[in-house]
Amino acid sequence: MPVRNRILSSLAAVSLILAAGCSDSNNSPDPVVGPVAEPFQELIDQGVTRYLGVYSPMVTETEGDIVNYTFGAGDGPLCLDGSEYTMATRDKGSDELVIFLQGGGACWSQLCLATESADKGIPKAGILDPDLAGNPVAEWNTVYLPYCDGGLHASDADSDTDGDGQNDRFQRGLHNLSAALDVAVTTFPSPKRILLTGISAGGFGTTYALPLVRSLYPGIPIEVINDSGLGLARPGEPEFVELLMNDWNMAAFIPASCDNCIGADGHTTDYHKWELAQDDNIRLSMMSYKRDSTIALTFVQVAGEEFEKTLLEETADLEAAFPERMHSFIANGNSHTFLLYDTSITAGGVTVLDWVSAMLDGSPDWVSTSD
Repeated sequence: MPVRNRILSSLAAVSLILAAGCSDSNNSPDPVVGPVAEPFQELIDQGVTRYLGVYSPMVTETEGDIVNYTFGAGDGPLCLDGSEYTMATRDKGSDELVIFLQGGGACWSQLCLATESADKGIPKAGILDPDLAGNPVAEWNTVYLPYCDGGLHASDADSDTDGDGQNDRFQRGLHNLSAALDVAVTTFPSPKRILLTGISAGGFGTTYALPLVRSLYPGIPIEVINDSGLGLARPGEPEFVELLMNDWNMAAFIPASCDNCIGADGHTTDYHKWELAQDDNIRLSMMSYKRDSTIALTFVQVAGEEFEKTLLEETADLEAAFPERMHSFIANGNSHTFLLYDTSITAGGVTVLDWVSAMLDGSPDWVSTSD
C-alpha cells in the first residue's frame, strides 16, 4: 500500500479504536501551530459538512423541559438496525450550551458491539443531571445526541451483512450528527460559549463533531471534553486500519495536507494538534483511566501496562504542543468513562466535577492531573 494511503487508513482506524488522542512525537514533526483564517475549511472542502441543512425532524414531542426530535426513515438519519434516529434538547433559558454525544461501542465488518437504536429523552445522570449538586452546567441549555451508528458519530455507509442483497446495517453517524446539530443551531442560535463533550464513542465523536460545530457556530468559544475516547492504535495489524476506512467511509475527516497527522506507530496526537491549530478559540480536555479495560482489551487489544505507558506519553506530547489549551485528567484503575457516572472520582486528589468546573470557570486550577 502506498505510504499516503497507509497514513489515510491509519487515521480512520485509529478513530475507531478510540484513538482520539495519540501520536509519535519522535517520529513525526509537529504540524504548524497557530490560528488560520477559516477554521477547518480543508475538511469542509473535503465534504464533512455535506449533510448540514439537509434534514428536518419528522416528529417533535415535548416532555416537561425536554423536546424530542425524531427523523424519518429512508436515505437520511437512521440507527444501525434501521430504526428512526431521535435526539433531544433542554432549554434552560441560558446563553451557554452543552452538546453531549453519547457512547456505546463500535461496529465494523469483523465485530459489532454497539448500541443499535436511539432512546428518547436526556438521561438524568452525571453532568446531564440538572439536580446534581455542584454541577457547573446545571443551568446550561443542552443538546443530547444518542449514539446508534457504531461508527463514532461519523460513519456514512450501509452494508449487507447476511448476503441476501439487502442492506441490513445502517451506519449513518454523519447524517445523524448533522441533523442533530441543525436542530441545535435552530434552537440555540447564539450561545456565548459551547461545551462539546461525550463519553467513550461519544468522546471520539467530539473529534469529528468539532469541525461541524465550528462551521455552525463561527467565532464562539468551544470547550471540548473528550471522556474516554482516547487510546492507541492496534499494534501489528496495518490491514485493520484499511478495513475500518472502507467500512465507515470516513475519508473526508482526514486533512489531505496533514502528512504527519498519523505517526508511524498509528497514534493520532498530531491529528489533535492539527485541530487545535485551526482555531485558538478551542480548548481541549482529555479524560481516561490509566488502564481502561474497555478500550485497552476489547478494542486496542494491549495489556493494561502498555496502554498506560503510551497513554501518559501521548497526552503529555499533546499538552507540550498546546500547554495553555490542552490538559488531561487520568485516574488510576481500569474502569471506563466519568461524566455520566460517579463525578466524585478523583485524579491527583481532584474530583471530576471540580476539574470540569475549573476548566469552565477559566480557573488556573485547570491543569493536568494524574494519580
